Amino acid sequence: MKLILWLLALFAAAVAVTLAAKNMTGRALLEMPPYQIELSLDHFIIGVIAAFFIFYIVVRIILGIFGFSRRHRHKKTDEMLLSGLKAYFEGDFVKAQRNTAIALKLADSSTAQAICAVIAARSANKLDEITERDQYLRTALHQAPDEKSLCLATKTEFLLNDRRYEEALKTLQSLYADGGLQSTVVLQLELEAQQQAGNWDAVIELTEVLAKRQSANKTLVRELKHHAQIENIRSKASDLQLLNQYWQHISPMEKMDSKLSVAAARAYISLGNCTIANRIIEQNVPITWDNELIELYAECLDYHVNRQIECAEVWLKSQPNNSQLLLTLGKLCTYCELWGKAQNYLEASLSVEPGHKAHFALAQLNEKLGKHELAMNHYNKGLELTLKQLS
Repeated sequence: MKLILWLLALFAAAVAVTLAAKNMTGRALLEMPPYQIELSLDHFIIGVIAAFFIFYIVVRIILGIFGFSRRHRHKKTDEMLLSGLKAYFEGDFVKAQRNTAIALKLADSSTAQAICAVIAARSANKLDEITERDQYLRTALHQAPDEKSLCLATKTEFLLNDRRYEEALKTLQSLYADGGLQSTVVLQLELEAQQQAGNWDAVIELTEVLAKRQSANKTLVRELKHHAQIENIRSKASDLQLLNQYWQHISPMEKMDSKLSVAAARAYISLGNCTIANRIIEQNVPITWDNELIELYAECLDYHVNRQIECAEVWLKSQPNNSQLLLTLGKLCTYCELWGKAQNYLEASLSVEPGHKAHFALAQLNEKLGKHELAMNHYNKGLELTLKQLS
């Protein structure tokens, strides 16, 4: 439509100039040594208009040819990319790699080049073609530097799959150093890398950031933070000062979590600090009634075992049929050589729930009392229950 309007405008201009030129008597002299051409003014003007018209048509034709070629190239790029994407999600990774590799060569925008390279790299990775995979990513980084974040995030994912966690962290650091956006996906990749590398402080820090992101899985983030806190406590079980600092840093609400309390109590027991371990257990058992905490109470023996027995007997009033609590009381009484009470508690534990640990505790008690035959009987029963659990 635009071409028709232009032609009509040029035609109208030519007619107007021709009519005006009829009233002109001047002449035009064109000189190009050794040639010389003399024309009437109206012929000269018509010639100029005709030359311009021909030039315009030729330019339009040339631009049309180049425009057609460019449109055809874009269409071919789109076809190959879409075909590659379809093949990738259908699991045909050979076709996906081939078509996206073709699209990569045809693409002229950095975004299209990066997408093509990433899909080709992912396809090669599925085919265990590691050399080709890495080459696609290098090509993308070279041809599409503006899409560096996408390429480096993909590279990080591959490194994590290859269990090269330190390299994955270095790749992410280079991404951050270049001003790459810390998207939720990138932060989740770093979270996995830090978790696998055992950097639990970094894991906790990342979970706190992700907890504020709407696109993050809040339940999963909480579970990962909880796991990291437990691992952090375990990693500090060889240094009392570090353990104290970390445990004081945890909020009172989090300290009420039974699994964290168990980890902390175990850590303090391993360091020989039964005072803090007992305090943690005594504060949490009435809230959580976690059997692991109750069991640990019998492992934490210091100069205040009589007080521990009194505390456990208070718990027993609200949990009279808790076999683990009865077993713990039996062990504490055995330690204090309260033989009668120990035997009563251990037998009560067995009556509630027969278990190999109670049988072994009774066996040890009877050995101390010189009742070797009865001790052997309990050892055998405990062994039977142990084998039954393993089978």
